[in-house]
Amino acid sequence: MSTAGFPLQLAFLAAVALIWAMIFYQVVMTAAGFAHRIRSARLTARLLAEGHELPPVSLVVPARNEELVIEETLAALRALRYPGGPLEIVVVDDGSTDGTAAIVERVAACDPRVKLLRLPRQEQGRGKSHALNVALRSVSHGILAVYDADNRPEPQSLEILVRRLLARAKLGAVLGKFRTQNRRSNLLTRFIDLETLAFQWIVQAGRCALFGVGILPGTNFVIRRDVLLACGGWDEKAITEDTELSIRVYARGSAIDFAPEAVSWEEEPERFGVWMRQRTRWVRGNFYVLRKYLVSSWRLENKFLALQILYLSLLYYLFLASVLVSHALFLACATGLLRIDIPGPYALVWLCAVLLFVAEVLLVASYEGEHGPRQIALSALMYLTYCQAWILVVFRALWHEYVLRAAHAWDKTVRVGSPKPG
Repeated sequence: MSTAGFPLQLAFLAAVALIWAMIFYQVVMTAAGFAHRIRSARLTARLLAEGHELPPVSLVVPARNEELVIEETLAALRALRYPGGPLEIVVVDDGSTDGTAAIVERVAACDPRVKLLRLPRQEQGRGKSHALNVALRSVSHGILAVYDADNRPEPQSLEILVRRLLARAKLGAVLGKFRTQNRRSNLLTRFIDLETLAFQWIVQAGRCALFGVGILPGTNFVIRRDVLLACGGWDEKAITEDTELSIRVYARGSAIDFAPEAVSWEEEPERFGVWMRQRTRWVRGNFYVLRKYLVSSWRLENKFLALQILYLSLLYYLFLASVLVSHALFLACATGLLRIDIPGPYALVWLCAVLLFVAEVLLVASYEGEHGPRQIALSALMYLTYCQAWILVVFRALWHEYVLRAAHAWDKTVRVGSPKPG
């Protein structure tokens, strides 16, 4: 067995230091997320108790070949309990070749609030951002709510979002929480459910609590129409149009809040290949945001937002490199090819990282009433499998973005038509 040279030993130490810096960051965010959970629940309860009528809202649903899910989505939107109004539900059909438009027309015949907006042939296939921009020019009301075509918001969710939006004049938008409605379908959807819970309760809630920064998701949020117009609408070159728009909302002096009490259920991929394509698209979208804002973001009034953009860079480049170096050296040492002579309890360090991950996931799962030995085993297995698959996702995104230079298109996630949440 040969001893690793100084450059490899230095790389090993740097990798361990960076990984643990980001683990510490996650621990701080977890604690802050817990504080946001308490504060947000109290604020929402107080606003709901006030009970005054709310202004009209336009609900926008971009859709492309969504016949498996659109009827359930419209049923959920029509069932929203909203003390005020009126509401309009605008489904933007982007050249669907299945029965999507026919379903919307049938529902619209029974409910005048539902409207079908067909994109002209020459405007079809330009992506979700273009569909949303067309809707922005067509809606009637000063507040927009955006839902993906597979979303099923809970009855009070829209009221919560709008009340939170109106509670502070500085707010330009408020986002809610999304849950995985098909989480019991297989192991992959269970992992996705835990991943989305961890992201929302740790990252979203944590940065809201510590720095007053929220980043819009692609669905289940409300936004002021005048803020959207001042921002110039959605960036049609962006795949992750939500993240990109969030930066411009802050750049014009508005803010974004996170109201986890406003819940919407959505369908997640049930096959690994579909998940891989979806996540690759998201990572490529974040590459675009990094290129567009990494330098100019430091001119923003909210400097933590600039740090969040830098965090994306660390996550996708430095952290990935650190994980790869750590994995490679671990395998080389475990197989007897190399020996690291730097003293330290590295096995214990690795075990602590795993235990911290499991503890954080168990904590946020407990917020949703999901706990027990099964969750412990699922969280540990997730660390060893699902989390490692993200390395493949980032490599695939890098390959498509910088080697193949593949076009950014609306590669819609394949639907399966999930059962009702429960």
